[in-house]
Amino acid sequence: MSDAPNTSPRLILASSSPYRRELLGRLRVPFDVVSPDIDETPLDGETPQATAVRLSIAKARAVAAGVDEPSGALVIGSDQVATFDGQQIGKPGTHEKAFAQLQAMRGRSVEFHSALCLFDSRTGDAQSADIVTRVRFRRYSDAQIETYLRAETPYDCAGSAKAEGLGIALLEAIESDDPTALIGLPLIALTGMLANAGFPVLEAA
Repeated sequence: MSDAPNTSPRLILASSSPYRRELLGRLRVPFDVVSPDIDETPLDGETPQATAVRLSIAKARAVAAGVDEPSGALVIGSDQVATFDGQQIGKPGTHEKAFAQLQAMRGRSVEFHSALCLFDSRTGDAQSADIVTRVRFRRYSDAQIETYLRAETPYDCAGSAKAEGLGIALLEAIESDDPTALIGLPLIALTGMLANAGFPVLEAA
C-alpha cells in the first residue's frame, strides 16, 4: 500500500446558504463549507449581472485566502441577483416586504442572474459564469400570496419565490439552460468547471 499523501484538492463551498449546500450535495463528492465574510452591497451604477459575478468571485477568493494546505483547494463561490422593472430586488427579510414583492410581480416576469465562480488556489485561476433564468409569475390573488407566505416563509430568498418548494405554484414558466440555477447553484456550469480544473465529478464519485 502506498504511503503517498492525497494530492487531490479540497473542495470548498464558500456559502452560508443551506440551499447551495443541498444542491452541491447532489454531486456526491466530499466538500467542506466555509462562510465568506464580504460586503455584498451593490456598487453604484453596477448592472445586476456585474454585481452577481463580482460577488461570486469575491466570495471564492475570500475563502481561498484562508486555505493553507499542500494539495490546495477548489473554492466555489456563487451569488444571485434578481431584477424586476430594471431594478435589483433582494431578499425581503420580512413578511410585509415579501408580500409587496409578490404583489408587484404577479403576471409579470423577473430575471435572475445566478453567478458562479470556481477558484483554484493552486494556480490562482478563476472560472466564472452568469446563468440567466427568466421567471414568469401567475396572476395569483392576495389571499394566495398570504397562504404561500405563511406556509413557506421565504424571507431569505431573492424575489420571495421559493421555486424548489411551494413557490412553484406561483409560477407560470421558467426559462433557463440550468434548472438548478434558480435555486442558487448552477450545477451544469459547475460540473463543467470542475472537469476543467481536473476534478471530474463522475470519476471522483
